[in-house]
Amino acid sequence: MTNELIGKEILGQFRIVEKIGRGGMGEVYKAEQPAMDRVVAIKILHQKLAGRQDLVSRFRREARAMSRLSHPNTVRVFLYGQLDDTGQLYIAMEYLEGMDLAKHTRMDGPMEHRRAAKIMIQVLGALEEAHDVGVIHRDLKPENILLTCQGGIEDTPKVLDFGLAKIHDQKMRPGSMVLTRQGMVFGTPEFMSPEQARGEELDARSDIYSVGIIMYEMLTGRLPFPRCKPMEYITHQINTPPIPITERKPELNLPKELDAIIGKALEKDRNDRYQTAAEFAQALQALLPIEEQSGPMHAVPHIEKSITHSINTSKEMSSVEPTPATKNQGKGLVVALLAIIAVLLAVVIWLLATDNQKSEGVVVPTQPISAPAD
Repeated sequence: MTNELIGKEILGQFRIVEKIGRGGMGEVYKAEQPAMDRVVAIKILHQKLAGRQDLVSRFRREARAMSRLSHPNTVRVFLYGQLDDTGQLYIAMEYLEGMDLAKHTRMDGPMEHRRAAKIMIQVLGALEEAHDVGVIHRDLKPENILLTCQGGIEDTPKVLDFGLAKIHDQKMRPGSMVLTRQGMVFGTPEFMSPEQARGEELDARSDIYSVGIIMYEMLTGRLPFPRCKPMEYITHQINTPPIPITERKPELNLPKELDAIIGKALEKDRNDRYQTAAEFAQALQALLPIEEQSGPMHAVPHIEKSITHSINTSKEMSSVEPTPATKNQGKGLVVALLAIIAVLLAVVIWLLATDNQKSEGVVVPTQPISAPAD
């Protein structure tokens, strides 16, 4: 597919407007969808991939999983499949405008640590949902996190290319490379986990490692290892301890807490890292002022648990059995109130009766009237 698509309609509902990206695996187009009155992004993978049934099957499976993701910080997938005429794989998704984290770091340099924490907490929320349904990103890097403004809220991150790391178009940074050897998961050496560099089976903790490196670069403008060639990064990921973040650029005066937080995410042994994205997000919460810790932290379930605990505690307090003394005090108050109400009612009735009789010229007898004799 080349520029001959511009201006044409595909799939009976999308009109291609312009090409907005190109990679080694395919091209991305901006398109209008008149029936839905919206603009979308359509990624069309190279035709040579259509002949690989393993990729086709994997693409369908993972795109189906992506379409179930609904987190506000995950790019939304509208449609996926194969083009009828060429058999090329495509995916239609949410069209986003903004700047990815890689470009942001190149242009603006290191980010203030509280701002970075709030952004990455949202990213971890998107990952938590994906991991819960078995989707592992496998190629997290700054280029795959776009900062947008949605609903008037600045710094809203969107995670791109969920679950398509094995077959998606790689957005290469200078000096990067993509591992394409059969049997090895694609990835970018600067951000891949040690187990990914060794070609092992991956789980959610591999994404957590990648997030740790992304945040390290956001905060310092550098990676956690000495500058080197791409292939050498693979060795560093497996063997080299990361330089503590506060030592990488000491002039930034980053809080010492970051050494422990980022260091745990970058443990070589996955069993020593944060075991879930939510756990990592909870650690980042500590970097925020108290008044900012109750914002849109979609990755932090302990907040919901705290609220639930408070509700349950209130219910328990309201259902506590009163003591005998409390019961007696309550009964005494009720009796006193009833007596006062009875007196007030009697006075009101007497006043009303007196008023009515005066208005009719009737004298109220002081003695009871005797009943007539039979």
